[in-house]
Amino acid sequence: MAKEIKFSLVYRDMWQSSGKYQPRVDQLVRVAPAIIDMGCFDRVETNGGAFEQVNLLYGENPNVSVRRWTAPFHKAGIQTHMLERGLNGLRMNPVPADVRELMFKVKKAQGTDISRSFCGLNDHRNLKLSVEYAKKAGMISQTALSITHSPVHTVDYYLDIVDHLVEYGADEICLKDMAGIGRPTDLARLTYQIKKKYPHIGVQYHGHCGPGFSPASMLEVARAGADYLDVAVEPLSWGKVHPDVITIQQMLKADGFLVKDVNIDAYMHVRALTQEFIDDFLGYWINDSNSKMTSLLVGCGLPGGMMGSMMADLKGFKAAINASERATGKPESSLDTLMVKLFNEVEYVWPRLGYPPLVTPFSQYTKNTALMNLLAMAQDKPRFSTIDKDTWGMIQGKMGNLPGSLAPEIVELAKEKGLEFHTENPQDNYPDELPRFRQMMKDEGWDFGQDDEELFEFAMHERQYRDYKSGVAKDRFNKELEELRAKAGAPVVIKRPVVEMPEYDIDTIVKSHPKALPVQVPVKGKLLWQIDVEDDSKAPVVGTKVEAGKPCGYVQTYYGMEEIVPAADGRIVAVPAGQGKDVVKGEIVAFIE
Repeated sequence: MAKEIKFSLVYRDMWQSSGKYQPRVDQLVRVAPAIIDMGCFDRVETNGGAFEQVNLLYGENPNVSVRRWTAPFHKAGIQTHMLERGLNGLRMNPVPADVRELMFKVKKAQGTDISRSFCGLNDHRNLKLSVEYAKKAGMISQTALSITHSPVHTVDYYLDIVDHLVEYGADEICLKDMAGIGRPTDLARLTYQIKKKYPHIGVQYHGHCGPGFSPASMLEVARAGADYLDVAVEPLSWGKVHPDVITIQQMLKADGFLVKDVNIDAYMHVRALTQEFIDDFLGYWINDSNSKMTSLLVGCGLPGGMMGSMMADLKGFKAAINASERATGKPESSLDTLMVKLFNEVEYVWPRLGYPPLVTPFSQYTKNTALMNLLAMAQDKPRFSTIDKDTWGMIQGKMGNLPGSLAPEIVELAKEKGLEFHTENPQDNYPDELPRFRQMMKDEGWDFGQDDEELFEFAMHERQYRDYKSGVAKDRFNKELEELRAKAGAPVVIKRPVVEMPEYDIDTIVKSHPKALPVQVPVKGKLLWQIDVEDDSKAPVVGTKVEAGKPCGYVQTYYGMEEIVPAADGRIVAVPAGQGKDVVKGEIVAFIE
């Protein structure tokens, strides 16, 4: 009898891999019946990842959204699954154990059946509690392997992790091929070995299109015994997202697998509704480049979803790098040349940083180090002259064990800075916090919510939750949307207007200070060198001392304040952007040396 392959629609990840926002709850409940009518899905990824925060940024309650979004799938007998980041839960920084445990209780009560848990470093210790808490809450525990391609990420390497995860009690294993660079034959061998050793363990493959391997990988893992495949639907399939269900269904059917038929009328309805959501407002935050695959990602291994932010960073550095190149008698680099240089530098940096899987946030750390190396070399400085504090945290082992060995020069740099390496369980560094959040909610007079879901949301996303409760979040979102529509000159657009980087007199600055390092803003918003100063002409005094890792200014965003953190110690020698200026991500606002 032919083996059956089941499909999971990753509707949440389709949106997150394309742009900034996800559909609102009123849109999700409209598309759910059409997804069900397609008749080909046994699972739908409904929440997790950035889903909760996006609702808060809208000024909406994510708990209401999850309950209403999962309900129709339950009624239809379709399983729902979420994505969580192990030690980091549903955010980008570590979460106390008691908050992590509450998360699983809440999400199960809200209607989420399966928890897909991953650690960006593949440190199984960070997933142990995820497995225990998910099963205690009555969820299916699916643990994910962050797939990448390197000399250390072998089949044996991954199988050793699987052994620990199965020992902890994991029910399923997901091959999370976040950059789509897993080689099809390697993934097939891995799948075969997992199923051979643990035939009771379900295997699900998740692969982004990116460099183009994922359809071949899907066929190979299916032949090797995989049970589920993650797929997408137009108009958000392919590109940097996921293969489309129609193509994969037909490919597997032709190979002799048993697969459910796709109701094309319902598919077209889902397609039309998704396009409607894009046209309504979500398209303002979708980068056009996300619709394209690129083979350039094969070598560097960066996730395709990073391309937009990476190019913004590169544009911000281009002027400074070009000016340094001119000052040292080197030919200037075009943006395309710099992009190739950056990809090559990532390939150089990655093994020396211990081969961290290139998934958030470790892909950003690797890219940032490569970018600073390009600038350093343009200034005739050695590589690794500047490493930011978060990357040092990764290097030191504060977030878990690195898969590979650090290069001797990195170890020596750490010793020179007096930095210690960590081997303890990362969770031990973050004590329980729920009692503190309970008291704060009592002080505010806030209800804990059904199944303590409001307490959980506050403890997981304190800053965003406060802005949601105050109404600030909704006002900010509506204001930003109005501004984008006004710039577009029409109530409906699909693509976000391009924001050009401002022109600075970089040449003059670099000529005067050829060894100066740029200070960039991390996000779009209003520049505030001092939060309590209303005079927009104010800016840091030239000569002001700054320290690496400590904020020297802030950016006011739609969700709160973000710190501007210099990458090195020094003194400010130039300030091309003053207090109150509207800035975009990656914009250079100061120089230090």
